[in-house]
Amino acid sequence: MPSFDVVSEVDMHELTNAVDQASREITNRFDFKGVDAKFELKDKVITLSAEAEPQINHMLDMLRTKMGKRNIDISTLKKGTMEFLGKKVSLKCDVQQGVETETAKKIVKHIKELGIKVQASIQGDKLRVTGTKRDDLQKVIADLRQQDYGLPLQFNNFRD
Repeated sequence: MPSFDVVSEVDMHELTNAVDQASREITNRFDFKGVDAKFELKDKVITLSAEAEPQINHMLDMLRTKMGKRNIDISTLKKGTMEFLGKKVSLKCDVQQGVETETAKKIVKHIKELGIKVQASIQGDKLRVTGTKRDDLQKVIADLRQQDYGLPLQFNNFRD
């Protein structure tokens, strides 16, 4: 039976490159001369640190721009709260990967409401959609692309 997987993944190599490019841009920008500002990527968490809150906001904009140029959806970044540590300000942004259970349940419910003869099952942090006809699966993919679940969805592992 034909099937495909609904996933939400970020290419970590591309994300690392985006963070490195943003770090290089900080060293070249005039408004960051003599400022102790840096990006750090560790375990799917990007930490931005600088001397003032406006600088953090500029750095976040830089990071989002670099991610966009590398075809990484910026909605994968979940911005945390700013931490003020003496003369430093830091911000932790989580990189969201995988489809959470609540979101997966919403997607399954939406697929059932479509009335197309397919089955959707939650398998860990992804969904597997199976059906008897390839056209039905393509209709489901087209419909899911139009929906907004707060995270970028990719469709892979399409099998006939």
